[in-house]
Amino acid sequence: MLLLLPPLGWFAFIYLAALVVLFVSAFWQVNPFTTEIERVWNLGNFRTIFESSAYRTVALRTIGIAAAVTITDAVLAFPFAYFMARLARPRTRAVLFVLILLPLWSSYLVRVYAWRLILSNDGVLNWALHGLGLPSAGVAYTNWAIWIVFSYIWLPFMVLPVYAAVERIPDSYVEASRDLGARGWTTFRRVILPIAWPGVVAGSIFTFSLTLGDYITPLLVGNVDFIGNIVYRNVLGLTNDLPLAAAYATFPLLIMAAYLVLAKRSGAFEAL
Repeated sequence: MLLLLPPLGWFAFIYLAALVVLFVSAFWQVNPFTTEIERVWNLGNFRTIFESSAYRTVALRTIGIAAAVTITDAVLAFPFAYFMARLARPRTRAVLFVLILLPLWSSYLVRVYAWRLILSNDGVLNWALHGLGLPSAGVAYTNWAIWIVFSYIWLPFMVLPVYAAVERIPDSYVEASRDLGARGWTTFRRVILPIAWPGVVAGSIFTFSLTLGDYITPLLVGNVDFIGNIVYRNVLGLTNDLPLAAAYATFPLLIMAAYLVLAKRSGAFEAL
């Protein structure tokens, strides 16, 4: 353990130093004539973000889809994880684990492009719908497409923490609930869900934060901007406005900091 302290200490120092530099540079500005960064403290970047309807729309879109993906993955992951932890036989459980982890062995871009082909106007989804005599779905390059792709990509990160939380529930708790006359839904609502809730919150940390910081999937699947796209263009694009990019990047950090505080209070870190 002592051998890990020096590299972990350097990692923590570099990470925190990068955050400090990011936060400090958010208060600088770019000279409109020379395009040089002027180290003059001001709130101009934050004022620009708050006063621009485009920046507000992008931020709300990013947070809204991140929340929708988190809720969707929680709804899909809980019954799947419950079946794996309490109902499936060992061999079936092993097969399900492989099915969950198998997509993670492939490239992130491969999975995104695969979904792009599926959801495109002449893709597999519309081909199947036309074969059934149904109209086209019309989800290509929309927020719906982003929601579907993100929900699929981050689902394993929700299943595994929920599975770990459900597996730790003693069988005696469920049996005692049944002995007291509680039916299945009552047992789930009053016994299983409260105990497994930290696992759901732990999984939501992954799904929410990963969606919040992504910029590849919105570009390839939705053809819309997330916060990460704005930051990317201001860092490497034609605008080259590093202070504005730093100011905009602080919003996901503040959101996740508040989210982690709430998650810690719910006991989610014990479920990781």
